[in-house]
Amino acid sequence: MAHSIRRVGVIGAGQMGSGIAHVCALAGLEVRLNDVNADRINSGIATINGNMARQVSRKRISEDERQAALKRISPAETMEGFSDCDLVIEAAAEKEELKRKIFAALCPVLKPGAIIGSNTSSISITRLAAATDRPEKFIGIHFMNPVPVMELVEVIRGIATEDKTFEAVREFTQKLGKKIAVSEDFPAFIVNRILLPMINEAVYTLYEGVGSVEAIDTAMRLGAHHPMGPLALADFIGLDIVFHMSSLLLEEYREPRFTPPPLLRRMVLAGYLGRKSGLGFYDYKQTPPAAHDAVVQRAAR
Repeated sequence: MAHSIRRVGVIGAGQMGSGIAHVCALAGLEVRLNDVNADRINSGIATINGNMARQVSRKRISEDERQAALKRISPAETMEGFSDCDLVIEAAAEKEELKRKIFAALCPVLKPGAIIGSNTSSISITRLAAATDRPEKFIGIHFMNPVPVMELVEVIRGIATEDKTFEAVREFTQKLGKKIAVSEDFPAFIVNRILLPMINEAVYTLYEGVGSVEAIDTAMRLGAHHPMGPLALADFIGLDIVFHMSSLLLEEYREPRFTPPPLLRRMVLAGYLGRKSGLGFYDYKQTPPAAHDAVVQRAAR
């Protein structure tokens, strides 16, 4: 019989962590939200409140559902707040050393049957599991961004992950209304292994002058029926994150297709990180955002 998950802890109250807490609370689960300080936790809860309010305005949920879900979320200012959780999902920055430190602090306070999930988008689940006291109860649960909107969750088993851990997480994701894609434990799993070379190729296409920002994104939206062009998607993810993940994949696979383009490196060095910095392949200081061609041309020299 699968382990029943009723109370979920989330470590990290940023965009991914708050999104995970959001969907868990709407699914009727109790949620404990943690970050490095109370201000970040409160900011995460405020983000959830705002996002749920938009769902109400679009008639996707009712006001009663929003109020009930918000009451299910409580702050966990220390790891001790997770002591009665059935599942704790780590959604911290994509840095292995940081994740290992989190697991070292988390494991001593968990009850014996608690499952640990990592929202990592690229790091080996088997390697992360080895940093815990329960590799058989450790699993990758990679949500897509933005979590309340995207339907998919990648589920990744480590070498030691038990069947009952996997089944419990399968049931958990179904309860959230998500669909799962099961991936083997290879760097970047399925989605990012396919996505990052596509984004890199789009940046190379821009760098080599084959097409403009607008032409490349329009071509892929209308020609390949993608909902968002690859350069706009890179801006949404964050150009620094795209560069970091491409570099990680290049290190792991040693294959040229994962090489970050020089243009991407230069834009990251310049601080043009996409939506979060206001400038990337598009200028988000304008409404609607406009292609940031002038800066891209300077960076491509």
